[in-house]
Amino acid sequence: MDSLWDNIEKLSAVCRAAGAHLPDEELKALQVGKVVEEAGEAMHALHGLKGLTTCGDDHTWSEVQNDLVGSVIAALLAMHHIDPTGARATFEEILHRRTRRGREAAAAA
Repeated sequence: MDSLWDNIEKLSAVCRAAGAHLPDEELKALQVGKVVEEAGEAMHALHGLKGLTTCGDDHTWSEVQNDLVGSVIAALLAMHHIDPTGARATFEEILHRRTRRGREAAAAA
């Protein structure tokens, strides 16, 4: 089975091919924007789940999760677009730093 990052690399190649007519910096910016779009879809699904949309959309927690995963994929693709060779290491370093307090609290418990 392909790992998460193997899949991100494959998707990134497809996205880069589709955007080959665009300058690299524009492609990076558009991919970052895709993260926001996907997060907005998750928020829309949550509003629909709670009955807060004016268009009467009904949503489920499963749809919210689907859109959240879309946000994660878009974010990892954006990282890969920014630094194709270093995205994995950068992600691991940032994840380690940003989860330090949780690891420390778990160890103390």
